[in-house]
Amino acid sequence: MQHFKAGARPSTRPNPDYFTGDVWFDPVMSTPAPARLNALVVRFDPGARTAWHTHPLGQTLYVLSGKGLICRRGEAPQVILPGDTVWFDQGEEHWHGAAPDVGMTHLAMQEADETGSAAVWLEKVTDADYRLDTQDPPERQD
Repeated sequence: MQHFKAGARPSTRPNPDYFTGDVWFDPVMSTPAPARLNALVVRFDPGARTAWHTHPLGQTLYVLSGKGLICRRGEAPQVILPGDTVWFDQGEEHWHGAAPDVGMTHLAMQEADETGSAAVWLEKVTDADYRLDTQDPPERQD
């Protein structure tokens, strides 16, 4: 058994080659083999986002706070809000991050493949691609 007390592990910054803007990682779990789950809380400042990427075994996001955007290659960004769950299929090119004017925090869960890789990073998201939804996308009516 491993027990990680709250606040005992430091927040870290991700590799800036794969992110735009201010982003912080808070570890949740990296399981030892043969398990392969990796989970972390990711905090995005307004306008911050990932680069385009894929996951060899898919990825689940659970939005904890704020307002974010998700985008699948070839489509317009969509708004995500607290309580939303998003599944990206294996190999699906996508990005995610905060809205332009509001930060966003999500729990990211993905499995590593047999090589230990949980993500394949591609090019950074351009401002033009990120701003596809600047027409103030509709909020959900829960």
